[in-house]
Amino acid sequence: MDNKTEELRVAHDALAELYAERLADALDRMPIDRAVLNLFCELIHSTELGTSVGDVGCGSGRLEPYLAAKGLSPCGIDLSPEMVRVARRDHPDFDFTVADLRKLPFDDGSLAGVVCWYSLMYLAPSDRPAAFGELARVVKPGGYLATAFKAGDNTVRRGGHSTGLDIRFDIYWLSPNEMERRLNDAGFTTVFWGGRPAEEQETQPQGYLLARRS
Repeated sequence: MDNKTEELRVAHDALAELYAERLADALDRMPIDRAVLNLFCELIHSTELGTSVGDVGCGSGRLEPYLAAKGLSPCGIDLSPEMVRVARRDHPDFDFTVADLRKLPFDDGSLAGVVCWYSLMYLAPSDRPAAFGELARVVKPGGYLATAFKAGDNTVRRGGHSTGLDIRFDIYWLSPNEMERRLNDAGFTTVFWGGRPAEEQETQPQGYLLARRS
């Protein structure tokens, strides 16, 4: 494991309990996030590809119950062992696995879709071709990908200082054009993109993108 990946893993191990506490009911306060996830679920159901979806960068597992309530069969992966431990503890009815999104633990074309909810923003530019290629590899042709991200100018920032946990990690506020280009290059076709301004407690706008595996 390279130094930046280890730094990210250690940081998110430290963040696991904080995420579980603060984000457990976050979707209840985020109607736009719910709307995008609902559209993803409807698109999956419009195919004949099954209901298996991957939650890539699942964190504390907060999306699993929501996706399941919409008729999907989600399984989560995360780089952080502690995030996975917390997800298994808080959501024992779902499968969670420690894994790197640059080498996903899914067979080729085994999923009807993937959700990458604020997880692609940790990828350095050099890691993006492999990571987006992996997402394309595991999604069946005709399947869908949904992602949410902090929208910006693609420059790297150092995160973690506001948590009070003495952690640091790299984070990229990706431009919508960069996100779309990477997905298109990997074999996805954009079906929806959008965004919203930063809310009172946020420092940046949020972006959303849905794409179909070609």
